[in-house]
This record gives sequence, structure tokens and C-alpha cells, in this order.
Amino acid sequence: MKDPKCAQCKTKPCKLPEGERPPLPPYCPIINFNEIIEEIKSEYKDPETFNFYLSSAITEKECYDREAASQGKIRPLRPRIREIAAFAEKIGAKKIGLAFCVGLSDEAARAGAILEKHGLDVVSVVCSCGAVDKTELNIPPEHKIYGSDRFEAACNPILQAELLNRAGTAFNILVGLCVGHDMLFTQWSKAPVTTLIVKDRLTGHNPVITLYTRYYKDIV
Repeated sequence: MKDPKCAQCKTKPCKLPEGERPPLPPYCPIINFNEIIEEIKSEYKDPETFNFYLSSAITEKECYDREAASQGKIRPLRPRIREIAAFAEKIGAKKIGLAFCVGLSDEAARAGAILEKHGLDVVSVVCSCGAVDKTELNIPPEHKIYGSDRFEAACNPILQAELLNRAGTAFNILVGLCVGHDMLFTQWSKAPVTTLIVKDRLTGHNPVITLYTRYYKDIV
């Protein structure tokens, strides 16, 4: 049985009904995991899961111009921040969390203001919350960014998650947490997590640009 490698597939036959699909690559889940595919279908029957999933599907549909979609065209209508607000309304969320990097404080404030205009109670926690020096979390001084003898507030994703857990948020939004810190936050968050902004220091937090432009080809 082969591990899935869908990113290598050029035809994406899974988008087509049976009978119209081109030959499946040997690593295709349709070939190797048919029993699991059928088994997972039942997971969506759980009422809470289905409500979440149905709300996702409706939010996805509403992101496109309906007239254009009926003609087979793709014409988006909403940015992601509006998608999140629309999704929150559909699942009946009232209080949501915003876990952000101190380096994206302005972006977090703007995002929070937009979400509050949509009637949401936004609980926000910055990465440096608690003012804990990195050495208190056993980070060796030589691994501080600005000098081993200076106070340097540690990113504290576990505390961010715990404070939002105690606030009872319906779901949490990530704004620019570091690689690894975002994973710890997601691991510790009791509520579901979505991402609004992913941190990429070099590209102004637009990591997809490195996949499209030749100016970044030497990075890898």
C-alpha cells in the first residue's frame, strides 16, 4: 500500500465521476484506501460534525458569484476575513479567539475590528503574553535573537491557547504565529483553529509568492 502523494498528481482524477476519470496514479487514495474512504463517510453523519461541515460548504458556495458559477466561471466575492465572519454566523458562534504575533499587532487589531463589526466578541491574546523571559522556559541564552544578556519575551503559544480555552471561544484564529508555535497552539487549543495570516518574514507574510516568482528561486 502506497502513501498518498496527491501533490504530484497532475490530472486530479478525484474531481471527476467514475467513468470519466483518467488512469489513476499508483499512489492514489482511491486505489489504496477505498475502505477507509467509505469508513470516513460515516464520520460526517455525527450531528455536530455535519453542522460544522454543512456550514463550511455553504460558506464556500457563497464566496462565488452565483450567476458566474452557473456559467462555469470562477468569480470570488469575499476575502478570507469575511468568510470567517460568515462561517461564525452560520454555526452560531458568538465568542471567537484571536491568537497573534506581536509583530502583527496592527493586522490583528484590524482583523479584530472587522470581526467585531459582524457582531462577534473577539478575545485576543498576543504571543508575548505573560512577559516570560525565554530563559524561564529553558531556552539557552545564546538562542535569544537580540543578545543573551537582554530580556526577551518568549512566544507563549500554550498560554495563548489556555487563555482562549478558559474564555470558552467557539473557534480560534491564528494571525502570524511562528512555525512550531502555531503547531503547539493548535495542539493545545480545545476549540477548532483556522488561519487568517501565516507568518513569512521575508515575503511580508505572503508565502505563496515564493512558489510563483523567479526572484525567489534561489531560496531553496
